[in-house]
Amino acid sequence: MRHVARPVTFFMPRSRKAACRVALCLTVCIMVLAVQSSAAEAQTPTGPASAPATPTAAPLPPAPPVFSAPITRDVLVAALGFLEPRTLEAHSARDFCVWGLDGLTAIDPTLSVTVTPSAATPASAVVHTPGTAVAAEKPADAPSPATLSVLQGQTVLFSRVLPSADSHTAWADLVTAAMQAAWQHSSTLRDAGSDALLQGFFDELFNHLDPYSRYLGPSPATSDRTRRTGSTGTVGLSLGQSGRNIVITAVNANGPAWEAGIDAGEHLVSVNGRSTHGQDAATVQEWLEGDEHSAVTLGIAAKGHRPTTFKLQRVQVPPETVFASTDGPFTVLRVTSFSTQTAEEISQYIDQVVDEPTPDAPASPPGKGKAAGIILDLRGDRGGVLQQAVTTAALLLDHGVAVTTQGRNPLANHIWAVQGGDMTNGTPVVVLVDGRTASAAEILASALADHRRAVVIGSETLGKGLVQVIGQMPNGGELFVTWSRNQAPLGWPIQGLGVMPQICTSLGADTLQAQLSALKAGSSLQGEAVQTARAARYPVPVAKILEIRKHCPAAIGSDADMDAAKALLSSPAAYKAALESVPDEDSAPLH
Repeated sequence: MRHVARPVTFFMPRSRKAACRVALCLTVCIMVLAVQSSAAEAQTPTGPASAPATPTAAPLPPAPPVFSAPITRDVLVAALGFLEPRTLEAHSARDFCVWGLDGLTAIDPTLSVTVTPSAATPASAVVHTPGTAVAAEKPADAPSPATLSVLQGQTVLFSRVLPSADSHTAWADLVTAAMQAAWQHSSTLRDAGSDALLQGFFDELFNHLDPYSRYLGPSPATSDRTRRTGSTGTVGLSLGQSGRNIVITAVNANGPAWEAGIDAGEHLVSVNGRSTHGQDAATVQEWLEGDEHSAVTLGIAAKGHRPTTFKLQRVQVPPETVFASTDGPFTVLRVTSFSTQTAEEISQYIDQVVDEPTPDAPASPPGKGKAAGIILDLRGDRGGVLQQAVTTAALLLDHGVAVTTQGRNPLANHIWAVQGGDMTNGTPVVVLVDGRTASAAEILASALADHRRAVVIGSETLGKGLVQVIGQMPNGGELFVTWSRNQAPLGWPIQGLGVMPQICTSLGADTLQAQLSALKAGSSLQGEAVQTARAARYPVPVAKILEIRKHCPAAIGSDADMDAAKALLSSPAAYKAALESVPDEDSAPLH
C-alpha cells in the first residue's frame, strides 16, 4: 500500500455525485483485444520415501530444460495474428519472423540465421536439413525456392523453404522448428531457458518497429496487470502504529473503506472480532486481505469515541494513484500514473474541495462553489490508461475534443470528445509537468492547455505520443503493440514534440521571474514558443522538433514549479495572460 506523502487537510462528507459525473461526462468505445488459451503445467514426480533401514538414496539430478514446441507455436500464431492488422506500418508474417529469429543470435552469438533468395541453382547446390534423406537431384539451372537456414558456425542446423509471406500458421511452424533445432544444438539456449527464446524473438522483432512496443512474459505480465487493476481482495486501508494501537494512515479512494466513510487518523481496534491492540501494523494489514467478495468486519474508533462497526466486502483495489494535500489556499493533486480508477480518484477529491450546490438548493452567492485553485502535479507521471486521461479531462472541461488517435487499423481511429460540464465550477487550474511526464499525462496536459482551461508550468515533456493496444497470449504473456498516434486538440502531434509549457521553469530563476512579471503586465515571453509548437503538423522533421524543444529544455521538476504555480494562481491577470498564450481554435491551422 502507498501512504499519502502529505496528510489531506480536508475531509468532507463523501458524495456519489462525482462518480455519476464521471460516468455521464464521457462517451467512449473501449475495445478489449485478447487471445485466451491455457496450458497445463508439467509436474515433476517425486520418488517414494525411503524406509528407515534403507540407505538414503542419492538426490535425483535436476530435470533437463524442456523446449515446449506446442506452447511456442500457439504463442507465435496468436502473436502474428494480433500484430499483422495493428502495427502502424504494414508488415508481413515473413517480416516479423525473419526479424524475430535474430533473437537466437542475440542469445548465442555462434548461431546465425540466413535467408537465401530464390534463384536458378545447379543441382549440386541443393541443401537439406541434417538427418534427412537428400532429395532427388534437380535438373541443372532449375529455379531453387527461397530458404531460411539456421547455422552454428558453418554447420547447417536447420533449413526450410519459405512459406507464403502472410501465412501465420506456416511461419509459426517454421519458427518453432527453427528454435527447436537450435535448442538441441546450443547449450547456451538451454541455459537461458525456453522463455528466453520467445523474449529474444519479440525483442528483436520490436527493434524494427518503435521504442514502445514490447512483449512481457507470463510472470512480468501478471505483475503489470496487478499494477493496473489490483490483486487480492482488500478494503483499501493503509495502517501504521501509535504505541500499541493500530492507526489508519491512508484510505484508498478506490476501495470500500472510502465509500464507508472511514478516515485517516482513526484507530482500527478489531478485525472480524479479533483485537488489534498490541499487534504490529504488517500483521493487521494481512488480516484485512482475503478472497475477493468475502466479508470482513472492522471496529473503527475516532479519538475519544466508542468504536463503530463496519461490515465491508473485500474487492480488488487498484493501487492509489492520486495523492491530495493543500498548500495555503490551493489544493494539490499529485497524480503518479493513470490506472483504471485514476479519474474516479480525482473526482472524489474534487468533490471534497468544491462546494457544488444541489439542484434544489438556493442560488449560491457570488464566488460560492469555486476553490482558490487546483494544482495538478503530473511531474514524473509516465502515463497509463488513455481513457483515464480523457475521463479526467472531462471532469474539468465543459465540452470539446481531448485527443485524436490515428492509426492504420480503422479501430485505432478515434476522436475522443468529452461533454457534461466542468465539476470544478471554473476553478483556476495549473498543471505541473517535467521531462518525465509522458503518454496519458501528456494527453491530459495538452487537452487542458489547448482548450485554455489550464496553464501548464514546467519544462518540455517526454513526447510519447504513441498508443499501445494489449494482446494476451496463450502462455499468459502480453504483447503491447503501438497502433496509433496521438494528436492534441489543436492538431499538433505529441510524439517527439511533447507539451510546450506556457511558463518555462528550466531556463533559470531570472528567466522565470521575467516571465511571471510579463504575465502580470498582460504579455507572455513564452508565447512565441507556444504558438510555434501548436502550429507543428505530422510528420515533423527531427531538426524542427529539436529547434522547438530548445525553447524550454526538458528537465527534472523542482520547487520552482510549485512556487511559480502559486504565484500565478495568486494573480488573476497573470493567469489570464498565460491561458491566452495558447492560440484559440479559430486561429489554429487546419488539421
